[in-house]
Amino acid sequence: MAVAQSRVRPAAGRQAGPSLLHRLGHQPLGRLLVLPAIIYAVIVTQAPFILTIWYSLQRWNLQRPERRGFAGLDNYRTLLTRDPSFREAILNTFLFVVGAVLLSLLLGLFYAELVNRKFPGRGIVRTLLITPFLIMPVAAALTWKNMMLNPIYGVVNWVARTALPGNPSPNWLGHFPEPSIVGVLVWRWAPFMMLILLAGMQSISEEVREAVRVDGATAWQEFRDITMPHLSRFMQLGGLLGTVFIVQEVDPLYMMTKGGPGNATTTLPYLVYRKAIEGSNVGLGAALGVIVVLLSIVVITLLLRALDRMMRGV
Repeated sequence: MAVAQSRVRPAAGRQAGPSLLHRLGHQPLGRLLVLPAIIYAVIVTQAPFILTIWYSLQRWNLQRPERRGFAGLDNYRTLLTRDPSFREAILNTFLFVVGAVLLSLLLGLFYAELVNRKFPGRGIVRTLLITPFLIMPVAAALTWKNMMLNPIYGVVNWVARTALPGNPSPNWLGHFPEPSIVGVLVWRWAPFMMLILLAGMQSISEEVREAVRVDGATAWQEFRDITMPHLSRFMQLGGLLGTVFIVQEVDPLYMMTKGGPGNATTTLPYLVYRKAIEGSNVGLGAALGVIVVLLSIVVITLLLRALDRMMRGV
């Protein structure tokens, strides 16, 4: 009996490690509260991404399912060396994001300077200027396509025919698709920039403004020497956040131009949709999705580092 009991006892000097429940019970309460959210985020983000990587290594076209098989890196090789639409999408993404961010900052700066001054009805004007940012992107894109930029009865062409000689009625989305898309993006994101820059303007001490005015500075000199230097960090913040958000815009492309004419308005996120959904090529679309994710990680990492350096210098 003593021998049997000695067999079930742990060896001297060796103790069983704490169980998982025991370790969880000694964790801080805050860490336990966020644990379900972390597990959920891993399940809904990392698991699909791993599956996407596996799909990217497959030769899988839904229109020819009998040819499905392992393709290795052929899908990546096709995109990087033999697909001109991929290079066009990279260029379009860069041009759209840079153009939309810069113009949104300029228009947002104008809006912020306008509503930063006291005048009757300033609250109403602020609300109206913020409205474009609150409209659903799909509804806004359809409104611009059918009511604003329509070549026959659109508001923009009506204003052009009324104010300009020669009765101009251009087909904006057909002949000028890139400026049209950038214009819609600027209209949507300028209020976002306005909110950031307005917060920066209102953080300027009123005593400093009064001292400059007493010294005889004009409104332009006050804006150039006081407002703009103070807003430099806020403009950098708006540019960084705008880049992250605008690069994800797909709604106006799908609803207004379908990425066309040709590939004129096709960006990287929209090209993933065209390859995987419209083209029924799961393998190629998955490979493109992996490339877009990797490029996004690189760009966002650089932006976050720049933002961190900017904040450390505040």
